[in-house]
Amino acid sequence: MIATLAFRHLLVHRRRSLFLLLGYGLGVGVMIVLLSVGEAMLEQSRDLALIGGGEVTVLPEGIDVEAMRTGGAGGMFFGIDRARFLTRQLLGGRRQEGIVAAVSPAIEHKLVYLSFNGRTVVARAGAEIPSRARLAGAPLDLLEGRWDDHAADSTWLAPTKGQLYDEMDRFHLPRTRDSSWAEWHYFNVVTGDGEWWYLTWLVGGDLPNGRWGGQVLLTRRTPDGGHQRFAATVPASAITLDTTRADLLLGPHTVRQREGIYTLTATAEGSAGRARVELEVTPERDRYFPPVELLEGRGRSGYVVPALRATATGRLCIGPTCQAVVAAPAYHDHNWGAWRAVTWDWGALRGRQIDLLFGAVYTEAARSGPGGMPSMFVAVVDSLGVRQVLRARPVRYGGTHRRSAALGFTVPASFTLRAGRESDSLLVEGTVEDVDVTPSPAAGAGQRFLQMRGRVRMTGTVAGAAVSDEGEGFFETYVTVP
Repeated sequence: MIATLAFRHLLVHRRRSLFLLLGYGLGVGVMIVLLSVGEAMLEQSRDLALIGGGEVTVLPEGIDVEAMRTGGAGGMFFGIDRARFLTRQLLGGRRQEGIVAAVSPAIEHKLVYLSFNGRTVVARAGAEIPSRARLAGAPLDLLEGRWDDHAADSTWLAPTKGQLYDEMDRFHLPRTRDSSWAEWHYFNVVTGDGEWWYLTWLVGGDLPNGRWGGQVLLTRRTPDGGHQRFAATVPASAITLDTTRADLLLGPHTVRQREGIYTLTATAEGSAGRARVELEVTPERDRYFPPVELLEGRGRSGYVVPALRATATGRLCIGPTCQAVVAAPAYHDHNWGAWRAVTWDWGALRGRQIDLLFGAVYTEAARSGPGGMPSMFVAVVDSLGVRQVLRARPVRYGGTHRRSAALGFTVPASFTLRAGRESDSLLVEGTVEDVDVTPSPAAGAGQRFLQMRGRVRMTGTVAGAAVSDEGEGFFETYVTVP
């Protein structure tokens, strides 16, 4: 009886019946899709490649999670650059200690090749730091044995001062032979009102088996506005550099780092006589920027700032006259790479509360290519470390410095830098008070290298907080002279 009534209803009210059947079908289809999605999410939650413990998983920007999970190209070779810096400072540093309980770095299912006795085996490998994995709620389920931190794990997480500065300030060897290779320790020290020193310990040439050597370059800016230059040359046979430490020995001219303190010694000759450097430079805690590779290929260059803000103590001498240096403002960076036809913009600014570091390296191809100049990085650093990293287009220089007439070409009197990232923005305005000009044949015909110092003002919003600061800084650029 019920079946008869149902069929008669379908025949009499055909449109209504079709509409009801369509709605029922859509409902069933949606339910099937939801169940399928739920099942997929359940399967992924059980996937070992996606289980890491903790509450937040950090992956490289743009990573395809599905490709990573299934072992695709995006998951096979991905990595997070400067993971140690992220672990120690940006995520696990003092700035986040009230929010982040633990940071647990991990490598999941990396492709490795094991070779032994002529046989190669393809395998997947992973790695974690046991103590951090436990804190993040993701310890291994041990069936036998122990799973504890090794000494290398402790160094990776919390190195001593000496280990930290050796790790990021070590020396390098070129990947391929290139006579334009150079690497150097650079320091500047402000010793008085209108007086400062540029100090460089440099190795360059066809390292390690070709023709190469070292130089010490010292420049003093005198209070009356003049510049005194001193230099010493050292043969390769008298040079000791270390690819695991910050130490550099150019004969008797040395840079040594012990427990976060740099000891500098050098003697060089110039028109004003013999200059002698005897200093200890002490970086302030967390005021550093990690090593970065700015370019690849023949134009590859690397850069690290172990001491964005530091103090120097000791003495600087010219002839028999020595000047005592007590807790003087100082800065230290380290550069390496192939420098043929390479120029740059760079600046290190020291405000009352924050420091600013900006820079970009330009190859000849970048200067003349259709894409224009590459973007510039801008790091904002305070007493807790790097607060934010912004992006900016090249610096805009303006005005005409008073020294331009005497030099015969235009030297800028000011500069403007605008940087931003999402809702953050920063305006840097600088006034050039002093400039030192050096010819630079390696950068290209007619290039002049400008080392400047002046006053700066920084305003804007960084990491959601208002910034208004001013201070002094050193900055560098190149100009082309016809």
